[in-house]
Amino acid sequence: MQEVILRKDVKELGKSGEVVKVNDGFARNFLIPRRLAVIATQENLKRIEHEKRLKAQLAEKEKKTAQELAEKLKGISCTVAVEVNEKDKLYGAVTEIDIAKALEVEGFKIDKSNVILEGPIEDLGIFDVEVRLHPEVTTKIRLWVTKR
Repeated sequence: MQEVILRKDVKELGKSGEVVKVNDGFARNFLIPRRLAVIATQENLKRIEHEKRLKAQLAEKEKKTAQELAEKLKGISCTVAVEVNEKDKLYGAVTEIDIAKALEVEGFKIDKSNVILEGPIEDLGIFDVEVRLHPEVTTKIRLWVTKR
């Protein structure tokens, strides 16, 4: 048996940064060549701890940036003009892509995957739309769907 430090999450073995005992052949032939793990030495333990600290600092910086953007987005309302028929029914639907484009017009570059809709918007009106900027940071914007 050999002790290794996992560099990445390995299903049914452990998470990144954990020290686990595995068979010599598994470590030598699978984990180490694929850079999933390194042999557990004092030097490698120190290096992994340093990498963990750097990742934590980077994650905190990303969260802070997302919170600052969320504050800016808080008071934003944007408009999407759509084609409607004579009964004011939309020909299509307003989707995440349309909302991301409307936010870009307002000066905010938000990816469509960050816009959270329960379903496509199929009516005219005013809607509160959730925008997830970070796993721990979300905000709401006001969306006006008007006819062209």
